[in-house]
Amino acid sequence: MNIQDVKRIVTRADFDSVVCAVLLFEALDIRQPVKWVEPGDVQKGAADIQEGDVVANLPYALNCSLWFDHHFSNQRKEPVAGMFKIAPSAAGVIFEYYRQRLKRDYVELVQAADKIDAADLTQEEVLYPERYPYILLSMTINSQNRLDEPYWNHLVDIFRAQPIDQVMRDPMVKPHCDRVIKENKDYQRYLSQHTRCQGHVAITDFRSLFPPPTGNRFLVYSMFPECSVQMKVRFDINHPEMVVVSVGHSIFNRTCRVNIGQMLTAYEGGGHRAAGACRFHASLADRYLSEIIDILVKNDEI
Repeated sequence: MNIQDVKRIVTRADFDSVVCAVLLFEALDIRQPVKWVEPGDVQKGAADIQEGDVVANLPYALNCSLWFDHHFSNQRKEPVAGMFKIAPSAAGVIFEYYRQRLKRDYVELVQAADKIDAADLTQEEVLYPERYPYILLSMTINSQNRLDEPYWNHLVDIFRAQPIDQVMRDPMVKPHCDRVIKENKDYQRYLSQHTRCQGHVAITDFRSLFPPPTGNRFLVYSMFPECSVQMKVRFDINHPEMVVVSVGHSIFNRTCRVNIGQMLTAYEGGGHRAAGACRFHASLADRYLSEIIDILVKNDEI
């Protein structure tokens, strides 16, 4: 397709997606603002995907003109315009595809997206993210809060123009980082109070808390080293009738054999082999949660 036909970037709200948008804006000279959507809405056809849209870090949408992704569960048998590759980040896929079009050096930014999205972190980085700018900044992007869309757009803009040290001093970025540092301290307490272990599975249930607490998603693996996988359950802050489940292999205890992305395709979700999420109506919660826990406890390869 002609580059002139691409009109809009459609992606989700996380650090990898912000980097995707940075690369696509420069490579394709797009003028319209990013459309931020949830992966489940794309799967269900509820997202307004139009001809001329470039969809990144999301499931494939039939109407889009270009598609870039790296999630195991989103593989397609037929070729489509764009690029799919099992890779640490979707940003890395886009960087490989459009590298010759980019005028600035985005190697460090893409390497950060690879590291963070693949959860390739050390205990030090998990316990003290404030010492690592890219990791701390990634924790400020929370898809639960749709009021933060101007902030997500601002990150895309400043990463196209400034290095990370200047980004961290930005008057909009710094308060978000300061808030996350405080939230992470509180989050440890919430994890202790609302997490139980069933075999090697850490089950964190935040449904009694609204809005659900947010914080360092890797911290649970340091707090419960005997567990090789976590399942976190919460109500969707924007749609309280919907339950959101996030599942991830421990990044330290690597004995979970379940392909998370493949498993969650049966529960209106998907993801990578080591991490994924699903979103469904609360009326399905008892059945879905019980089945997911059973699969994780059995720990068979699927």
